[in-house]
Amino acid sequence: MTRSLFPTAPAALLAEIDLLEEHLNGGVPRGILRRSMERGREIAATIDAWARVDGGHAGYQRNFPTGYVPPAGPGLWVPTAPGFLPALQPYWGGNRCMALDSSLACDPGSPPPFSTDPQSAFFAEAIEVYETVNGLTAAQREIALFWSDDPGQTATPPGHSVSILGQILRSQDRSLADAAVAYARLGIAVCDAFIACWRIKYLHNLVRPITYIRSHVDPTWGDPLPVTTPPFPEFTSGHSVQSAAAAEVLTATFGQVAFIDHTHDARGLAPRSFGSFSAFADEAAISRLYGGIHYRAAIERGLAQGRCVGSVVAALPMRR
Repeated sequence: MTRSLFPTAPAALLAEIDLLEEHLNGGVPRGILRRSMERGREIAATIDAWARVDGGHAGYQRNFPTGYVPPAGPGLWVPTAPGFLPALQPYWGGNRCMALDSSLACDPGSPPPFSTDPQSAFFAEAIEVYETVNGLTAAQREIALFWSDDPGQTATPPGHSVSILGQILRSQDRSLADAAVAYARLGIAVCDAFIACWRIKYLHNLVRPITYIRSHVDPTWGDPLPVTTPPFPEFTSGHSVQSAAAAEVLTATFGQVAFIDHTHDARGLAPRSFGSFSAFADEAAISRLYGGIHYRAAIERGLAQGRCVGSVVAALPMRR
């Protein structure tokens, strides 16, 4: 299954997968090993066949579909600086969910009405982003960078959640059975979280702060921001949705656990301490305000959307 998920992986990584399999097989009686491998391949084949028709199979081959034309109009998303990339995965919200009945099952509602009126709620949200980034403290900048989790440089936001789970499992010396259930719940949660989030993003197609602020507040703003605005609409915040969904299932699995997150030690970023899983979700979410990526409404509504997704996944029966 792992090999099928990484068809373009370099030979060195495929060799690491083989070494891990050899390590896990070591010391297992031949008969048990043969039957176990046969059963594992049956399960993998079933999962693979199911996944191939969920709408997202081989999605990495069509990150930026050339036939997609974003809607145009006041308040709608347009490509953003510095790369001005086209819309990333605009159809992802149409994929089949794993636990949710529908990608709209946890609908967070609509963003504040778009307006350029300086007295409007929307303008106030943009000004909050503008003033927060302009007055960023060292601690806020550290948070923005720790949770940026940019693709191509890190394991991405869902990979960060998986990293946290791995650290908890190791610190508590949990069994393989416990780990299997925990990884399954987390994987389902972040999968449905991103489908649900992307459905909302491309439903509302809301303009990003950097575009709005440069057009209506300060044309020179945001050069550079602490992190780069990703190429898709603003509402809701993907960091908020997936982090809250992850926190919900982690809390259901482990309870209220204080932990230290060492995800970015190798990158030279200091570890961060949290009193609970919900605390990490809250910090991951607010990091996008500090980075100039999201308005507060997308952050707060995204957290609510993610908690809704996580609660559905946490209720799934996974043990006999």
